[in-house]
Amino acid sequence: MFDLVVAGEINPDLVLTGEVRPEFGQVEKLIDSAALTVGSSSAIFACGAARLGLNVAFVGVCGDDVFGRFMIEQLQRRNVDVRNVAIRPNDRTGLSVILNRQADRAILTYPGLIPALRAEQVTDDLLRRSRHLHLASYFLQTELQPRAAGLFARARSLGLTTSLDTNYDPAEQWLGLEDILPHTSVFLPNRTEALAITHAADEETAARQLAANAGLVVIKLGPHGALACRGEQISRAESLAVQITDSIGAGDSFDAGFLFGYLSHWPLAKSLQLACVCGSLSMLQAGGTDGQPTLDEAMKHVTG
Repeated sequence: MFDLVVAGEINPDLVLTGEVRPEFGQVEKLIDSAALTVGSSSAIFACGAARLGLNVAFVGVCGDDVFGRFMIEQLQRRNVDVRNVAIRPNDRTGLSVILNRQADRAILTYPGLIPALRAEQVTDDLLRRSRHLHLASYFLQTELQPRAAGLFARARSLGLTTSLDTNYDPAEQWLGLEDILPHTSVFLPNRTEALAITHAADEETAARQLAANAGLVVIKLGPHGALACRGEQISRAESLAVQITDSIGAGDSFDAGFLFGYLSHWPLAKSLQLACVCGSLSMLQAGGTDGQPTLDEAMKHVTG
C-alpha cells in the first residue's frame, strides 16, 4: 500500500548561484556555484513526503538520457517508488535552469517530456493500493490537464483523497480549475496564484472563494507563513526565521508537510505548522531536496 501517489513531471534543475544576471554580447561572467539537483514540483514534493516517512509512488514520463537517468536514480535514493515511471528512449527529459539570487530566482525551462503524462497512466490498480493522489504543475502538464478532473473523480470514487498544487500558469489564463476543484480534497496554491485565480483583493477572501469549491484550501504566504480555510474556519501559521540559502522547492516541501499532517488526521493548525516548518527548513541548503527535514527534525519546531 502507498500513502501517496504523485502524478507529475520529471526534470532536473541546473541551479546557478551568485551574480547570475546574464549579459549578452558574449560577456562571460563567473558565478559562485553550479549544481544539478532534483527538479520539478512533483518530484521535489515526492522526495519531501518520503523524507517525512510516507510511502510514495511516482507516475511520470522521462527520457532515457542523462537527465532522465539522473532523476530516476535520485528518486530511488530518496525512497520514492518509480516503477510506474514510463521511460521513452527516443524523447528528451525536460530541464530547468535556475538563476538563483538567494530569496529570488529566475527560471528558464525546456519542457521536453514535462507535458507528456496522460491520465490513463495512473491506473485503477495503483489507485486501489493508495490512500491519496497528488497532482502538481497542472498548467505545465498539458496532456494530463484535459482529463485531470476525471482522474480526480476516479480517485475519489475509489476512496482516495486528492490534492492539487497548480503552480504558476505561464499563459496567465488560469483555465480549467472549475472542473477539478470540486474533486479536490486539498488545494495548495501560493498567494500569487490564489489571487490570480480568484481576482480577490486579499488572500483570506481568495481562500474563502476557493473553499466554496474545494474541500480545504491552504495558501502559502512565503515569509509570512500560510493560512488554511475550511468552511468558516480560518487558521494561520508563521514561517520559521531562517538564513535562506535557496528557496527552490520550499512550497513543495510545505505541501509535503501539510499532507503528512492531513493524512495523519492531525488538527488543521498542527498540520499547517508542520507545513511551514518543512518549507522553512528546506531553504537552509541549496536545491529543492537536500534541506528537506525528517519528521523528527521538523517536530522539534512544532509546538501544537
